[in-house]
Amino acid sequence: MSNKTLLIVVPVIMTLGLITGYWLATTQQPSALGVTQDSSSHILFYRNPMNAEITSPVPAKDDMGMDYIPVYAEPDKSETTKILFYRNPMNAEITSPIPAKDDMGMDYLPVYAESDQANSLAVGTVKIDGVTTQNIGVRTTKAIEFAMSHTVRAVGRVAYDEERMVRLHPKTEGWIEELYVDKTGQWVKQDTQLLSIYSPQLVASQEEYLLALKNVKALEKSPIETIRYGAEALLSSSRERLKLLDFPVHQMMELDKTHKVKKSIHIHSSKEGIVMNIGAREGQFVTPKTEIYMIADLRKVWVYANIYEYELPWVKEGDSVDMQLVGIPGRIFKGHLAYIYPYAEAKTRTIKVRVVFDNPELLLKPNMFADLTIHANPQAKTVVIPSEAVVRSGSRNQVFVVRDKGKFEPRIVTLGLESNGKIAILEGLNVGEEVVTSGQFLIDSESKLREATAKMLELMSSNKKPTTESTDTVEASADD
Repeated sequence: MSNKTLLIVVPVIMTLGLITGYWLATTQQPSALGVTQDSSSHILFYRNPMNAEITSPVPAKDDMGMDYIPVYAEPDKSETTKILFYRNPMNAEITSPIPAKDDMGMDYLPVYAESDQANSLAVGTVKIDGVTTQNIGVRTTKAIEFAMSHTVRAVGRVAYDEERMVRLHPKTEGWIEELYVDKTGQWVKQDTQLLSIYSPQLVASQEEYLLALKNVKALEKSPIETIRYGAEALLSSSRERLKLLDFPVHQMMELDKTHKVKKSIHIHSSKEGIVMNIGAREGQFVTPKTEIYMIADLRKVWVYANIYEYELPWVKEGDSVDMQLVGIPGRIFKGHLAYIYPYAEAKTRTIKVRVVFDNPELLLKPNMFADLTIHANPQAKTVVIPSEAVVRSGSRNQVFVVRDKGKFEPRIVTLGLESNGKIAILEGLNVGEEVVTSGQFLIDSESKLREATAKMLELMSSNKKPTTESTDTVEASADD
């Protein structure tokens, strides 16, 4: 390693070492807040509750009037527990069977044999005294059983109710003689006469019908049954052909009465609604491909909206929806989610939904934009904790469960739905268990160190020699 590299690496290692040393030192201090001390322990000194570096040999108060916290002498651990080995303060995987120093001159930390009670805890369990818990801002809360609800907000677009639309095409070729409804926006009732059209095919069909009608009357007294039946069948087929060409009923009755062919026939509206488009004018030649009218009943409209994939588990058909529009301030329209489309938009990665609204006042107009609020029904009751309590590491999600005063156990959990700062826990946690909601990332760092130590202890117990360094090796590395 070059001198330049050492100049860069050494200060960084020193800084990390000081931070780790301070953390380990604070976690190993005896409890001074909220923990009953042994009567045999004596007070070493008093320290400032807001700054652990400020101490006093006698009881005192800080600038805020808060009492200094007594720090008790901890029983000699070496007398009650056995030192298994020593570990590098900067790398828990480097150990030594005897006291040693690292490259920075820092003493290796002793690792003691835990008691039976400690061994019963999960691997990675962290023990922290009350003062340190307060200093790092650890807060906890209990898991509760709760029925979660969620509100989905989206932007919608007003559209026609496709079930209330009529696109009118003629059934035959011809020329428009007269338009009775010639303005868009007009309201028409069902069976309203819209236009009259001259069609040579309709004229020929009327002549065939009249001829068949005459044959029936001429042959009604024929003694031959097949002749009478043939004349009646011809009349029936001629009448059916006129019906299929939308020949109006009132003109059919007039044709039966007068026996005179009508040059033009009337086309009527099959439904009531507003004329949204007129595709032809008087004198224009039209074919079955020509859309003459588009009529829509706007007393009920559809609204399309897109929701994100993570919101899809919340919504279902039948959910109530509120809608507000900039063009109609102060008015909230009530509707319901009618359909969730079975595909996602490729570009936006959203799912299209359709909402239905009543529009008796015709205030909602197609292509208006609106703000939608979908009120999803509450989910079934489940174990719920604050979202901030979960430590997400990509491959797994875990929480820290309070096992006792100052003892925090890491627990792998399976997450469910999340809403309003709360998250459902499907597996790994029970109702009433207390979890850490603040400061858990510092606890997680120490937990990983404890877990690494536990793995080394397991290797040692199975006669697998862990990575070690002798004192001579450490000193040689320092010289290098």
